[in-house]
Amino acid sequence: MNANEIRQKFLDFQVKKGHKIIAPAPLVLENDPTTLFTGSGMQPLLPYLLGKPHKDGTRLTDSQPSLRLQDIEDVGDPRHTTVFEMLGNWSLGDYFKEEQIRNFFEFLTKEVGLDPNKIYVTCFIGNEKYGIPKDDEAAAIWQNVFKEAGIDAKIAEIGSAENGDKRGIKPGEHIFFYDDHENWWSRGGGIETTPLGDPCGPDSEVFYDFGDDKQDVAKYGLAHPASDGARFMEIGNQVFMQYRRKDDGTFEELEKKNVDFGGGLERITAASIDSFDVFKISLLKPIVDKLEELSGKKYENNTADMRVIADHLRGAYLLAAQGLTPSNKAQGYALRRLIRRAILRALDLNIAQNFLSEVIPTISENYTELPDSILTNRNEALAVLEKEENAFRQTLNKGLKELRKITKTSDQLTGEDLFRLQDTYGFPLELSVEECFRENIKLSENYQAEFEAALNEQRERSKTASKGMFKGGLEDHGEQTVKYHTACHLMLAALQKLVDSSICQKGSNITSERVRFDFNLDHKMEEAELKAVEDQVNEWIAADLPVVHAEYEKNFAKNELKAHGQFWEKYPDTLTVYTIGDENNPVSREVCGGPHVEHTGVLGHFKIVKEESSSAGVRRIKAILE
Repeated sequence: MNANEIRQKFLDFQVKKGHKIIAPAPLVLENDPTTLFTGSGMQPLLPYLLGKPHKDGTRLTDSQPSLRLQDIEDVGDPRHTTVFEMLGNWSLGDYFKEEQIRNFFEFLTKEVGLDPNKIYVTCFIGNEKYGIPKDDEAAAIWQNVFKEAGIDAKIAEIGSAENGDKRGIKPGEHIFFYDDHENWWSRGGGIETTPLGDPCGPDSEVFYDFGDDKQDVAKYGLAHPASDGARFMEIGNQVFMQYRRKDDGTFEELEKKNVDFGGGLERITAASIDSFDVFKISLLKPIVDKLEELSGKKYENNTADMRVIADHLRGAYLLAAQGLTPSNKAQGYALRRLIRRAILRALDLNIAQNFLSEVIPTISENYTELPDSILTNRNEALAVLEKEENAFRQTLNKGLKELRKITKTSDQLTGEDLFRLQDTYGFPLELSVEECFRENIKLSENYQAEFEAALNEQRERSKTASKGMFKGGLEDHGEQTVKYHTACHLMLAALQKLVDSSICQKGSNITSERVRFDFNLDHKMEEAELKAVEDQVNEWIAADLPVVHAEYEKNFAKNELKAHGQFWEKYPDTLTVYTIGDENNPVSREVCGGPHVEHTGVLGHFKIVKEESSSAGVRRIKAILE
């Protein structure tokens, strides 16, 4: 049974159980600034789980494409992916634990055909401090369900995952109690961090057993469901929202209880073919097969590279097919990063130029069953991705050639070398470092500080030779120059907010007549972007925000205040931080020696007069105050 068949079986099964199929949400949510992408099937349903009535009733189901970049560094092992599809069903004040547990077990064993002897489950052990009892109800239901399948399922109280690593499992055990780090759901994580007023509750996770030979005991300890080892893989989680955290921090039972179920399509499919490697399922194996064909290499000998490419290009296709284009903005940068990481791995496999045109059609064929309402741009996706590949390969060819030239005459790369690769060839620092790690090229111990020092030296060289030059790029400390200095801080904050949060200053020159500001960005800014930045600065000026400064210990400024700064290694132990706006939610908070105005209302009208290239990967804005 392939993934598309399992998806359809799940939806058909839920419809038979009285659920209404709802359309999946796009990966990029239009009105949710709290997250880059839809990261779970539950995320779009959160308003309804919080009490808002749903137009389609109290029993809902869907299959939701999802993307989580927090796992990107783990991709390369047999089960981690950045993109996945979450099968979901919800009860909004309708059925509860009994019906949910029985239905999911029936689906796994009867519809998918999993061996019930290979199914293991977890429940919440309770929390005495907050008066929340052990979830004996869910455990008893599971025991009955297993018994009806001919299995005498024993119960084990594990507590923490660390305890499980030492204890392992005993013969006949199928039901395991864990603490709130494993089996409690809230928007804040564990019990202690459950937000006030929020619904929350215990969950019951379901695992598939791939066999004791898959467990690396030396690395992960003894096998148990919550272990990080490869024997057990979570294939579904049933959240029972039965509590609410009151304003005094205690918990009360809800009159209207909800069920939120999510099951990984890829993982359930892997279990159905008894493979702990999800890259062997129908949604991923055709991509791997194509990579074997293009590279002339075997998957078994190149698993990490092929898994990264298959995963990243699948995610890139789904994002591009939904209309996202690569850029230096938040979601656009994530798409760009997926493409570039895949291309770097393709180079390791000696795959030639323009390989996306070979791989993307294979991926798109896997998703013909997803509705056009989600993949609104599927016909243009390949062209978008090919354009990014061509641009990045040009950068790569120059940068990699120069990088290898350096290593022929030196046994390690310094921060100065890395800066030259970025400044001259547009080869980003992060890619240089990643390439060095992958090629076992040594980096100097202080390469980051050396890189920053070289960057700073370039800034100093780029400044004009005007008389009376002051630190910070100010021509003088006259009133108008000081106004421009404050406007420069506002402009940087606006660029970070509206264009790319990673933007930082690459140089500045401030006079009594204008501000010239250099910053990292690899594309020409569009008129709409410039207008948005200009409008945002003027909005902050009109708000007449306070501008205050104080001295802080360096670590406190960096880690607690989250002040913006670039040369933390070079800063003194005590430094000055300027804050614009509310102290608790500032518009701008930067390490700076000043001087600045005392409130933004005196600045006048801010206007961008020019945006141009300064150097490779660096743009320049010139602006005036009217």
